[in-house]
Amino acid sequence: MELIAFPLLVALIAVALAFDFLNGLHDAANSIATVVSTRVLKPQYAVAWAAFFNFIAFLFFGLHVADTVGRGIVEAAVVDPGVIFGALMGAISWNLITWGLGIPSSSSHALIGGLLGAGVSKAGLSSVVWSGVLKTTAAIFLSPAVGLVLALLLVLVMAWLFVRFTPLRADRWFRKLQLVSAAMYSLGHGGNDAQKTMGIIAVLLYSQGMLAGGFHVPFWVVITCQAAMGLGTLFGGWRIVHTMGSKITRLTPAQGFCAETGGAITLFTATWLGVPVSTTHTITGAIIGVGTSRRLSAVRWNIASRIVFAWFVTIPAAGLISAGFYLATTLFG
Repeated sequence: MELIAFPLLVALIAVALAFDFLNGLHDAANSIATVVSTRVLKPQYAVAWAAFFNFIAFLFFGLHVADTVGRGIVEAAVVDPGVIFGALMGAISWNLITWGLGIPSSSSHALIGGLLGAGVSKAGLSSVVWSGVLKTTAAIFLSPAVGLVLALLLVLVMAWLFVRFTPLRADRWFRKLQLVSAAMYSLGHGGNDAQKTMGIIAVLLYSQGMLAGGFHVPFWVVITCQAAMGLGTLFGGWRIVHTMGSKITRLTPAQGFCAETGGAITLFTATWLGVPVSTTHTITGAIIGVGTSRRLSAVRWNIASRIVFAWFVTIPAAGLISAGFYLATTLFG
């Protein structure tokens, strides 16, 4: 076990929280794109709404996702400060690249790819926990598909429930309901995504022998990660908001409600099962679902295909960058 000086440990935790902040900023669109594009809330109010529910998510969920990230991607015994540094820098770099290009890639899978790239660089393929990786990889395809199907079903259910309402009356109802669905989605986002950074910090502390009683996530790690995620959301990622909220398909308040609710149900289920899913993939699938409920041509498939392409390249791209950072630590460490 490689022990490091306390200031370096603090610095690595700060890098992890910086990733968490960027995750909130990068994924702000997931929580607020629909509520902004339907003009239910102004952007500054929407990000405050989402940030609050991102922060309080720890009150509603266990820490199963943190456990999966901490011990279920690469063997905990392999993890050392160099692996953590490589994983975080690879994920942060990929997030900044896609954020600059306005591409809604997955912060979650950037982190998973980072762990894999740095872990394999250190100890080879034997360091990989294949059960956790396969579960996470399966979620790449399942979470957007489930979000799509649930959103599509919700559109049909809402159309039946509100069939006797005038369009104006239904619109007023859905503008109120969208506040609830945006809050639910933000809870799901904060519950799933913030736990990934919790797992990273916890396994770092574990590698330094600082967790008495075995691997667990201390409460100060929980509250700090939730705060960093909330602050990142508060700053927002406006270019991605535009892509998610209007470029894929045009949304009404009813469709926004269905997309957010379908996505929230998917995230709640995944978080309770301990599966680190992509909130970006989930809401993208849900938005496509409500778009196809009108007609297939309502979805701008060229934009959707760019997003799908990002799904496939995120893990290997972040992994390669992380491997480079890890190898750099071995040269200069």
